[in-house]
Amino acid sequence: MDEGYDIRTSVSAHGLPAYAPSIFESGQVRVGSPLPLGAHQQGDGVNFALFSRHATRVWLELYDRATDGSPSQVIELASPRHRTGDVWHVWVQGLGAGQLYAYRVEGPYEPTQGHRFNAHKLVLDPYARAITGLENWDFQPALGYDASAPEQDLSCSTADDAAAMPKCIVTHRHFDWQGDQPPRHPWPATVIYETHVRGLTIHPSAGAAHPGTYRGLIEVIPYLQALGVTAVELLPVQEFNEHELLRLNPRTGERLRNYWGYNPVAFLAPKASYSSAGGLGQQTLEFREMVMACHRGGIEVILDVVFNHTAEGNQLGPTLSLRGIENSIYYLLQEDRRYYQDDSGAGNTINANHPVVRDMILDALRHWVVEMHVDGFRFDLASVLSRDEQGRLLADPPLLERIAEDPVLRDVKLIAEAWDAAGAYQVGSFSERRWAEWNGRFRDEVRRFWRGDEGMLGFLASRLCGSADLYQRSGKGPESSINFVTCHDGLTLNDLVCYEHKCNEANGEANRDGPGEDYAANYGVEGETTDPAIEAVRNRQVKNLLLTLLVSRGVPMLLGGDEFRRTQRGNSNAYCQDNEISWYDWAYLERYRDIHRFTREMIAFRRAHPILSREAFYTDADIQWFSPEGNQPNWLDAREKRLACLILGREEADLYLMFNAAPEAALFRLPPAPRARCWRLAVDTFLPTPNDIAESGREAALSNQVEYRVEGRSSVILLSRCDLASGQAKG
Repeated sequence: MDEGYDIRTSVSAHGLPAYAPSIFESGQVRVGSPLPLGAHQQGDGVNFALFSRHATRVWLELYDRATDGSPSQVIELASPRHRTGDVWHVWVQGLGAGQLYAYRVEGPYEPTQGHRFNAHKLVLDPYARAITGLENWDFQPALGYDASAPEQDLSCSTADDAAAMPKCIVTHRHFDWQGDQPPRHPWPATVIYETHVRGLTIHPSAGAAHPGTYRGLIEVIPYLQALGVTAVELLPVQEFNEHELLRLNPRTGERLRNYWGYNPVAFLAPKASYSSAGGLGQQTLEFREMVMACHRGGIEVILDVVFNHTAEGNQLGPTLSLRGIENSIYYLLQEDRRYYQDDSGAGNTINANHPVVRDMILDALRHWVVEMHVDGFRFDLASVLSRDEQGRLLADPPLLERIAEDPVLRDVKLIAEAWDAAGAYQVGSFSERRWAEWNGRFRDEVRRFWRGDEGMLGFLASRLCGSADLYQRSGKGPESSINFVTCHDGLTLNDLVCYEHKCNEANGEANRDGPGEDYAANYGVEGETTDPAIEAVRNRQVKNLLLTLLVSRGVPMLLGGDEFRRTQRGNSNAYCQDNEISWYDWAYLERYRDIHRFTREMIAFRRAHPILSREAFYTDADIQWFSPEGNQPNWLDAREKRLACLILGREEADLYLMFNAAPEAALFRLPPAPRARCWRLAVDTFLPTPNDIAESGREAALSNQVEYRVEGRSSVILLSRCDLASGQAKG
């Protein structure tokens, strides 16, 4: 070592080498880092990073207000200084949470080659964690839209849309979770309640202090707890534009709105208009408050997520984000690359199995779990995620495997809608056991049995037992089956027994939209009626369908409001009805208090008898099937509409279930109660409340232990139980 070297003079007062100021980058605008993608606070500034392979120039624009048409600052990300590989990046000093921003991206406009760059359009960051809420988020005029010329290509418009476009928001990642822990209910203990954040409490009858918001949902938590559900499955909260529809309601002349939200513009951002506190980043805080409150109430939060398409539509649609950033990679394109592959029915299809897009979807899922503490996801049209870049279904889709095996996502619930708009139907065969599936077969076949269709006996038995015919071949168990009779898509449970024909005229599509077949019946009158005989049948059918759902192995899902016969007036596709057609009218809770009580007690009954929800299929030693006469059922008799089964509980109560979908009553011969016990009446959907279902432990013994009259269109559950205190049969 040089004897003249003094280590003390080579270290600054801050512990840094004395020469550090000469090598440290300085200035308000610096090169920044390519990772992580998105906008993140780093030190006393914010780092911005955006992926684009074919862009030639990128500008970061900073804004003071959401409605500003001109930025307060424009920063060009000059290549190659601000570019690493395909990622453009910059760090800006003095920025923090609440800063509004967006990008302009220049590159080739060659639609036949798949490129649609247009620097006239402000584009949203695909990794934005919040988007400003605009009271009138309607940028069609700014796009140069001409209503008289609908076949125009909006992506090539030179109209500057900055004033009409929402802006991205830099969010504060820190939140005091106060020791929040997810409930992590196992599948056998799970009962899902599908609902819409806005629709749940926006109606005046809800009496909510914060109607239609995340905080409004918090107000309903005690109700959900009392009902017995363990999870809420929320229709899309990924940011979307509710003002994107141009059609009018032909009945009222009012412009229709995107109510459901299955048209995302930002995968990581919670819907701003569902925040009662504001849409300048407050939505991320209020969403977290909602999740934390649900967890305190023992309720999990499952998000219905859309990763199969975006709101940018087909080749004539607007440029909002991905299209103007890297169209040729983010979307599946046809051989003529001006056109989009449409496996979603929404105009475009996300190229989910491209490595860059896979990473974006995984990053979004991790964000919702790590930063927002959600407990699971239901993937809309999940079969799209199984397609390769040519649109073909893959045998082992890499994205699905990565989601299932991701270490951060290992404890979350994964639910697939295992079909898409291009004809794929993968119910029973969707990916590995980690994935549960919406069981569309359960919905259709249970409906058809109770409607009285012929040839449904064997199908009913299969659905009651967890659908082994669908799931066993692929190594799955009954917990892979998300059982439902109704969901947001189709008729409500009330309307299923009140309307034989859909009433979708208000959607402005000449009643052509919605499911082609709902397997519904009206029992004498189309729509509402005051006829007590018809109402009695409808009430009974509602109970029959609820009972079948809640005694079947698998995971039950209720459509919110079905527990008090919420109606959509026969509309089977209320995606565009942000009004009283879709909103929960809580006055029905009082009108149909008996249905609410029945639902609550049936959920309690399921919980009290774990034999109904085990993660295994029944064996011949667990369940025995009977005809009403007490013989083996004639499974081949298409006209038979009556069935019974004995479920042996071993350490639990034994159950005898009887189903009569025929309009006439039938005497069912009873097998001897196992282990010298006696049969007790737990449920009879024909009886008026409160005799239709007994509280647990208060079931009365039958005076006739040989036979039981099951009225037409009704179901009965008997049980024989042991006195737990003495171990003796309780008579």
